[in-house]
Amino acid sequence: MLPPELPPLPALTRAEAELIDRYLEVVDLLGRINPAADGDTYRGLRAAQALVGKAVALRDALTVMHRRGETELHCATLVRALRVLDGERRTARLTLPPDPGC
Repeated sequence: MLPPELPPLPALTRAEAELIDRYLEVVDLLGRINPAADGDTYRGLRAAQALVGKAVALRDALTVMHRRGETELHCATLVRALRVLDGERRTARLTLPPDPGC
């Protein structure tokens, strides 16, 4: 049986697609650093080291958008793209659990 087909990504400019990709990379790293999640300090350290470069890439994506005159973020379109790319699950790793299981 085939997995369900994902909805198509909305039409994005190249700069918007870059913004979404870089944002999700930063989110994934922050999820690995989250002290409320199980893991070890080495994993968090490696993620924190990688975060520096990913944050620069995110800044650069936003800079390109701004310089090209894309001064507004189109929330509805970007939210749809984030949902297609599993953004809800990925950003959920940044929150505190309701009850610490530590």
